[in-house]
Amino acid sequence: MLSGGGARAAYQVGFLRHVASRHPDLAPGILTGVSAGGIIASYLASHPGRFIDAVTALSDIWRDLQIDQVFRVDTRHLTTRVGRWALRLMSGGAPGAPGAKSLVDTTPLQQLLVRMLDAEPDGTLGGIARRIEQGRVGAVALTASSYTTGQSVTWVQGRGASRVITWEGAQRESLGVPLCVGHVMASAALPLFFPAIEIGGAWYGDGGIRLTAPLSPAIHLGAKKIMAVSTRYARSREEARDPAVSGYPPPAQVAGVLLNAVFLDLLDSDAIRLEQLNALIDRLPPGSHDGLHHINLLVLRPSQDLGRLANEFEADLPNPFRFLIRGLGSRETRSNDLLSLVMFQRDYIARLIDIGESDARARASEIDAFLARP
Repeated sequence: MLSGGGARAAYQVGFLRHVASRHPDLAPGILTGVSAGGIIASYLASHPGRFIDAVTALSDIWRDLQIDQVFRVDTRHLTTRVGRWALRLMSGGAPGAPGAKSLVDTTPLQQLLVRMLDAEPDGTLGGIARRIEQGRVGAVALTASSYTTGQSVTWVQGRGASRVITWEGAQRESLGVPLCVGHVMASAALPLFFPAIEIGGAWYGDGGIRLTAPLSPAIHLGAKKIMAVSTRYARSREEARDPAVSGYPPPAQVAGVLLNAVFLDLLDSDAIRLEQLNALIDRLPPGSHDGLHHINLLVLRPSQDLGRLANEFEADLPNPFRFLIRGLGSRETRSNDLLSLVMFQRDYIARLIDIGESDARARASEIDAFLARP
């Protein structure tokens, strides 16, 4: 299970690099992802080669990534979009007010995904279907948030009717579909920053908005053990008490706190719930589990604050985009979580990949034991 985090997902790539070096033929039966984690999950599920081949190719793509391959950062596009937002806010909802869909244009990201996922002409990810037919992948799940209905929607592609297990609730539903580039784009559409994606007459945004239980798609699909890779740094009590700003918080700080709460903190609470349920199941006498079973869980996360690290690379952003970000107060906070989500800078990404590898190396024996566990 790969969580969201925008550019922070480079950390997950680094983590997978070390895992692949020790387990080159690893074959996860279920791959689930949300936001940028969904991009990685889709790539791993689509690649025709061994696990190490897929991860190596993925790492090469991320190391060469630049911000203009994700969204347009030229002065004309940014000025036009910011101007549209300003006019819309000042229009009072008057008829004929300019439309304002997002702060940036993610057409470059769509074009990149078509190439890296080797999409069919209609956008379908044929590689996933082939891998499922070969029995090398059991199921792939991507989650998005429906702006049209307010629900959390998980799109699932699996092997045969028995593998497409769907579930529903008041605020969530799942659909068995052939996955396409649109599903990946929708799952990764940061609210307001990236434009929403239309699929089947409904509009979707980042899956982390309403996904209150990030582990649930894997559990519903029958996972017996889950390796979850987060991009959220677990601060110590002393670090948590250290103020990130002085004085009134700028918009960048407020947005960073909100994005962490919505996209990244929920994995921690979901993991606690699963461990509590595991402890309860283990105490029940045999024959009284009522279909419940113990699910082994390993949560992996960065050893460094990736938001604080982003400040070191802020000065290298393209001038128009840096001007916009600084207008939101990016230089007024010491832990720049908002900036880290969109810091698709080659040097920052390379640093995150290296940190991910180092963290995986430090926990190699724990990871090996987890993968070897029945």
